[in-house]
Amino acid sequence: MKQKKVKNTLKLTVLNVIFILICLICLVPILYALSLSFSGSSSALSSDFRLIPQDFTWKNYQAVFTEKPFLIWLKNSVILSIGTMVIAMGFAVTAAYAVSRYRFKGRHGLMMTLLMLNAFPQILSMFAIFRLFKTMNLLNSRTGLILVYAGSMCIFAIWNMKGYFDTIPEEIEEAAKIDGAGDARIMAKIVLPLARPAIIVTAVMVLIFVWNEYLFATTFMLKEESYTLAGGLYQLQASDYSRSWPLFTAAAVMVSVPILIIFFCIQKYMVSGLTAGGVKG
Repeated sequence: MKQKKVKNTLKLTVLNVIFILICLICLVPILYALSLSFSGSSSALSSDFRLIPQDFTWKNYQAVFTEKPFLIWLKNSVILSIGTMVIAMGFAVTAAYAVSRYRFKGRHGLMMTLLMLNAFPQILSMFAIFRLFKTMNLLNSRTGLILVYAGSMCIFAIWNMKGYFDTIPEEIEEAAKIDGAGDARIMAKIVLPLARPAIIVTAVMVLIFVWNEYLFATTFMLKEESYTLAGGLYQLQASDYSRSWPLFTAAAVMVSVPILIIFFCIQKYMVSGLTAGGVKG
């Protein structure tokens, strides 16, 4: 028995060491980008690989804020992300609860249809949406882009939330109904608090998608002042004459910071919010 325990301990130790090494290897590109963001313009062209900048400087971060419209791009991304998250989650929570609790005809067919729609690549609908936006004067409009994002992310949110609602015992709601609580009160006081982990994680997943989305943002936003952070980062590397890798990496680090902060704030909800949502489909 003792020998078996020692073997299991050795296996877990080796496994943990392997995972730590994999994490360290995955961190190398990130650490190099961080080092490059604090380096001079000539460091990117050097053949030396350094994780610690040789000529430490803050000028790349200063240039991001003073020479580039970074704050405008940030404002556009914040508006698009929050707007999409509010609309998508508003529809997804109510729709997922209805599909989970009410056994109406065509329920499974509806979910399969939504899943099939989500399986198609976004680029297939690009031309049709562009013509529609041009007809409705929605090009360079945050409203149009929010509608596109909300429509696509609402499907993911419905599927994830529906799986989580399935794990909440219906007996809790039935007991509340016996005590005289109405549907709205049950939803607000019982269901939503119990589903908080899934709601938070799903909302953040929607926000991260919009924050990093590039294809629609660069296709439907044609002016520099309407770019999102993803489109703005591309513009920093669009010209061969003005290309600066240290400036680009500094901007990329700044783009990543808000998402990292949000992730660390909600990490306690990540496991329960994601795994419970996949228990039942």
